Amino acid sequence: VRLTEFNDRVVLRFGAAYGASVLVDHVLTGFGRTAAQAIEEGVDPRDVWRALCADFDVPRDQW
Repeated sequence: VRLTEFNDRVVLRFGAAYGASVLVDHVLTGFGRTAAQAIEEGVDPRDVWRALCADFDVPRDQW
């Protein structure tokens, strides 16, 4: 997943405003940091997306 695709998925799943908040406010269970921090530190956006999906109970077919 490229960063642009990751951002598109966040907006489609959570909406623009809430998605932006999720990225900077929600600490991912699997990473111990926010999605924005994880991506900034070099974590693959695909792994960050999967962590978001797990934390927010997104159906697996949408991962």
